[in-house]
This record gives sequence, structure tokens and C-alpha cells, in this order.
Amino acid sequence: MKPHWVKPGAKVDLAKIDAAGTPGFKGGRKEAAEQLAALNERLEVLQEALWAEHRRQVLVVLQGMDTSGKDGTISHVFEGVNPLGVRVTAFKAPSPDELDHDFLWRVHARMPARGEIMIFNRSHYEDVLVARVRKLVPPEVWHRRYGQINDFERLLSETGTTVLKFFLYISKEEQKRRLQDRLDDPRKRWKFRKGDLLDRGHWDEYMAAYEALLRQTSHKHAPWYVVPADKKWYRNLLVATVLVKALEDLNPQPPEPEEDLKGVVVE
Repeated sequence: MKPHWVKPGAKVDLAKIDAAGTPGFKGGRKEAAEQLAALNERLEVLQEALWAEHRRQVLVVLQGMDTSGKDGTISHVFEGVNPLGVRVTAFKAPSPDELDHDFLWRVHARMPARGEIMIFNRSHYEDVLVARVRKLVPPEVWHRRYGQINDFERLLSETGTTVLKFFLYISKEEQKRRLQDRLDDPRKRWKFRKGDLLDRGHWDEYMAAYEALLRQTSHKHAPWYVVPADKKWYRNLLVATVLVKALEDLNPQPPEPEEDLKGVVVE
């Protein structure tokens, strides 16, 4: 995973990354599907053990431009897991009540509980992306937020949360194709928002904002992975590979039965 992991403090030049590339993988769609199926099965076992152990938790952050595949990643990577121990939160524009608090207030309330995997479809990073590009707050405000996010994620790590962050990186050309597909297909048109075109008009500014947050907020305790996402099958395979490896490193173990079951026989 080294080609995808953002080294702490390293400068990231997204223009030099091929969003349609498949670094580290020599197969194609068929081979990827076979490997993903095996990873799905392994994830199901590890997730059940994490839930049963009920001692630690995992936060998966998915960020990306519109149509980068956040929903698709969730449905494909987490296929087959027990919904009892997996939750998804999609962060929209903050409500008036949320705006009356600090920007992390609504995020902290949605952290995973012990044994859970929480998936963020967008996240607290919107407050150094949208807030920066659309000039919703002054530069001195969003600039301070890098340090505040780092402190927050360090707190999560020190209290038992494994934090994994994925930037689903698609090309501007691929986004155009996917947006047009949404517009042309009546079954997908409900996903289309005129605001998507507004953000698309600020593409270069968003790429600069992503490069800044990747450099400022990737740490050993909360790493960022840049995921080339033009090929959906590669995107899914990469995210699943990183997640399963992280869970295997945790090595969750189900607890011993609360009762002494020695000699118990089911008639």
C-alpha cells in the first residue's frame, strides 16, 4: 500500500497521480472481483470478532469529489457484514443548531462505539474543503482547523479508535462522464444537483485544498490513502485491502463465554 499512503508531512501533487491507474495490481476486473470476494469474506469474520470483542472501534473516512464513488465503495466493500456492528453517516450542510457549535461538535457525536465500524460518507474534512473553496469562513479559521483535526484524531486513536482515511481521486474527465450519466438516466437523475456543477467549476481550487489537507493531516495514527478511483473495481479492491489489513493488525478476539459451559450438552 506504500504507493497510496500519504507519508506525514509529504507534499502531494495530484496532477502527477493517474486517477485511472492501478498501481500495485497487475490483474484486471475479473481478478479484482475474485480478490474482492475473498476480502469480503475475511472482512465479515473480522468485523464479527471486533463486535464480539467490544473493546476497540474503527472509523473509515471517505472523501472525494461528487461522483467519486463513496456510496459505491460502501455497498461493495461492506457487502455481507453484519449491520448490527456497522453504521454509515453522511454529512450534509450543517444545520443551524450545528452551526451554533464548533465544527467538530456534530462529528464527535457520531464516532463509533466500542466494537463498531463507522463509515463517514464525507466528514469533518468538509470544513477545510467546502469552507475554504466557497469562502464560508476566513482563511485564518480554516487554516487553524488542520491542527484542531489532528488533535481530535489523536484523541480518537489514544482512546481505541483506528482511523483510516481514503481520498477517492477521480479525474475531471471521468467526473464529467458520470455526471452526464446521472443526467441522462432517469433512474439516476435524482442524484444530480446543480450544485455539483458549481463545485466542478472550482475543480482546481478543490484539488489545491485536497493537497493541503493530505499534507497537513496524514499521520501514523490517522493515515490518508489516495485511491485512484476512475476504475471502480480498483477503488473497491484497494479500500477493502487496506481495511482488512488494518483489522488483521488489530487481531480482535471474541471473549470467553460469561458462563462455565464445561459439560453442557444440547439434547
